[in-house]
Amino acid sequence: MREFIVEADGGSRGNPGPAGYGSVVIDATTGETLVERAEFIGVATNNVAEYRGLVAGLRAARELDPSARVRVRMDSKLVVEQMSGRWKIKHPDMKPLAAEAARVLPPGQVSYEWIPREQNKHADRLANEAMDAGKRGEQWDEGASRAALDARSAPAPVAPEPSGPPGDAVAGAAKAREALARAPRSRATAERVAEAAVDVDAAADAALRGAGAETVAEGVACGVAGTAAGNRVEAVTEGRSGAVGEASSQTVTERPSAAVGETGSEAVAQSGSGAAETTGSEAVAEGRATTAPGTRAEPVAEDVRRTVAEAVSEPRAKTGDDVRAARTVALSAADATAAAGPAAAGPAAAPTVGWGAAPDLGAPATFVLLRHGETPLTPQKRFSGSGGTDPSLSDVGRGQAERVAAALARRGTVQHILASPLARTRETAGIVAARLGLEVTVEDGLIETDFGAWEGLTFGEVRERHPDDLNAWLADPEAEPTGGGESFAATAVRIAAARDRLVAAYAGRTVLLVTHVTPIKTLVRLALGAPPESLFRMELSAASLSAVAYYADGNASVRLFNETSHLRS
Repeated sequence: MREFIVEADGGSRGNPGPAGYGSVVIDATTGETLVERAEFIGVATNNVAEYRGLVAGLRAARELDPSARVRVRMDSKLVVEQMSGRWKIKHPDMKPLAAEAARVLPPGQVSYEWIPREQNKHADRLANEAMDAGKRGEQWDEGASRAALDARSAPAPVAPEPSGPPGDAVAGAAKAREALARAPRSRATAERVAEAAVDVDAAADAALRGAGAETVAEGVACGVAGTAAGNRVEAVTEGRSGAVGEASSQTVTERPSAAVGETGSEAVAQSGSGAAETTGSEAVAEGRATTAPGTRAEPVAEDVRRTVAEAVSEPRAKTGDDVRAARTVALSAADATAAAGPAAAGPAAAPTVGWGAAPDLGAPATFVLLRHGETPLTPQKRFSGSGGTDPSLSDVGRGQAERVAAALARRGTVQHILASPLARTRETAGIVAARLGLEVTVEDGLIETDFGAWEGLTFGEVRERHPDDLNAWLADPEAEPTGGGESFAATAVRIAAARDRLVAAYAGRTVLLVTHVTPIKTLVRLALGAPPESLFRMELSAASLSAVAYYADGNASVRLFNETSHLRS
C-alpha cells in the first residue's frame, strides 16, 4: 500500500482578510513532491484557510491513489487536534470544513501530526504565493511557483533546540550566545540567559496547564534585554506558530510583572479547551500594560489563536545535560568577554564555536562511518536490528565490501577499525581490514537498534500488524517497537556514550567504524544538533561512507554523508 505525506497551511492577511492556502503531497518512501495545490480564497480567517488547504491536500492524495495511507503534517495545532478528535470544534465556520475533510478519505487511512512552522515551509510558501497572486487580482500559477525551491533553500532556524546527549546540546545554546551579544555581559546575566534558553518549554507546558501562563507572558513582554529599564521589547513579530515560543525563549523570569499580563494568561489557560480560537486574539491584543519606564510590549499582529494554541505546546523534554551545556556556553562567552575588556562586549565579539573558534584545537578525531554491505534482508527493506536472525552478508554484500576496501586503501587515511558485534558488520570490517593490513576491534556500543517484534518484517507488514505502535514510534523517539525493542532515544544515549568514549581514546586519529543505519544516522544527527525526526529524512545506502570529525572543544563537523561512488567503479 502506498503512503503519502500531506503538508498543508493557510494564511490570512488581516484575519479575516485576503487569504490563501497551500498544500503539497509527498511520497513517504522517496520524499518526492508529487502534487502542489494553492488557491487565493478571498476574505477569510487563518483557520478557514488552513482547513481549505487540508481539504485540497487530501483530495490531491485521493486523486493519486484512493487506497493510500495519508499522514497529514500541519503547523496548526488547532486543526491537528480537532481532526484527531481530541479537541471539540466549536466555531460554526470550522464544523462544515472539518466534516468535509473527514469525508475525503476513510478515517482509518489518515493520521495527523503537528510539526513546527519551520518544518512546513513548502506549504507556507504556497499559501503566500496564493495570497500574493490574489493581491494582483490573479490566481496562483503552478508553472510560476518557486515554493519548492524557496523551501529547500531557506536557512535553517537560527537556534535549534538541543536534542542530543552532552556535547551536542551546545547547539541549543545559540540563543544564549545571541542574547549575550546584545545584552550586558555580566556573569549573572549570562547564567540567567542560559537557564532561559533551555527552560522555556517547561514554562510553556506549565502554561498549558493554566499554572504558569504568567511565565510565558513575561517572556513575550520582557525578552532577555528586559532586565534594564528603557529597553524596547519586540514581543512578537508575527502571529504565527512559534511566535510566543520565540519571544519567551529569551525570558528572564525574575521579574513578576508582564506586559501581556492577565489577558495573555487567560488566553493560554483556555487554549487547552479550544477557547483560544475565539478569545486569544482579543486577549493578547488588549495586553498593552507598561512593565517598566520606557519599556513597552508590541501587540500581536496576526491571529493569536494559532500562537496560544500552538506555540507553547511543542513537547521537547530537556535533560540536565542540556541545561548544563547551555549554561557552560553562556558562561564561557561571558568570561571571554570580561577577559577581553569592554571592547568585546558588542555584537562583534568573537564567537566561541563555529568559524570563529580558536585555530589551535589540534587534529580532530575523525570517524569514517561505514554501513555494512547488503544481507539477504537489505533489498527487501526488512527491519534488521540486533534482535533478529543476525544475517551474514550476501554475495552482493561481499562484493560491496571489497569495493569499499579498495576505495579506503586508495585514500590511505584509516588508522584503526572498529565494528559492531553483529555478523554483517564484522564480516564487512574483516574484508576491509585484510585489504588495509589492520586488525578489527569489536565495539558493542555500535550495535544496531533492537526492533523487537518488527525484526524481519517490512514497513508495510508492520503497518498492517501493529499500526498504533508504528504511529507512536514514528511520532515519539521515546516509543519502543512492539515487543519491547529499543527506542531511538535509548539508542541515542547509547551511541553518544560510545562516541564520547571513542573520541577520547582516538583523539587526533582516523578511525573506521563499521556499523548500521541507526547508529550512523544518530551520530550525524547529534553532530548537526538536528531533532530526532531527522532520522526519517536521511537515506543511507548499504556499504556507504560518511564521516564526522570531533574537535577538542566539543564541536563536530560532518564531512561526508552516504558516499557510494566506490560502488559504481
